[in-house]
Amino acid sequence: MTTASQDAVSRTTSRSPEAATPVSARRRATRTRLLAAAEEVFAERGFHGASVEDLCERADFTRGAFYSNFASKDELLLELYAEHAARLHTRVAEVAETPGLSLEEVLEGVFDVWDDDPEARRRWHLLTSEFALHALRDEQARAAWATLQGTLREELATLVDRVVEGQQLRPAVASTELVRLIGIVLHGGFEQHLLEPESVPAGSLERTFLPLLVRAATDGPATVGTATGGR
Repeated sequence: MTTASQDAVSRTTSRSPEAATPVSARRRATRTRLLAAAEEVFAERGFHGASVEDLCERADFTRGAFYSNFASKDELLLELYAEHAARLHTRVAEVAETPGLSLEEVLEGVFDVWDDDPEARRRWHLLTSEFALHALRDEQARAAWATLQGTLREELATLVDRVVEGQQLRPAVASTELVRLIGIVLHGGFEQHLLEPESVPAGSLERTFLPLLVRAATDGPATVGTATGGR
């Protein structure tokens, strides 16, 4: 998890004074085990279906150990997602900043990262969709989720700025708004695939419409795939 993402999680959750102290190696190991257990249990039961007791049982810790590290299940989910997003960002950055790639090759590489593990992608989509619905109904969760999303969007916008400069493009919209729109295409396209897997092959909408979006938002060409949906 990046420093900015970690700060975003800390700013938007209510932590006890003990939990706000510097993290020792032992506490970091405890947090790592709790996060790993949470990823498994959330995948099996969903965010609302998983209780704190379930998470503690899977990690073999007490409730006291949980609450000395996380103020709530919400905070744990936010940190878990921030770490997942940081890993994706690293992989996308490696592709986007590879010297000599055309814009089409950059987009193709991003699609390859996005499509790399369909089952993991499905689990994360379901989990984040469930948490987003929870956030729409809970003001504290909404503020925390929006703050983290905003931080991640800024980090991706910085990467987009570097790609735009390297490709000598002239963006027609702010990079943060372009990142927001890219997210809508990626997540919306995948959700349509989950709802209608036979009618909407995995990645088909994303590979068709993301290049069109990039073309509309910049003065550069973006012709990855075709209207037939790519691979």
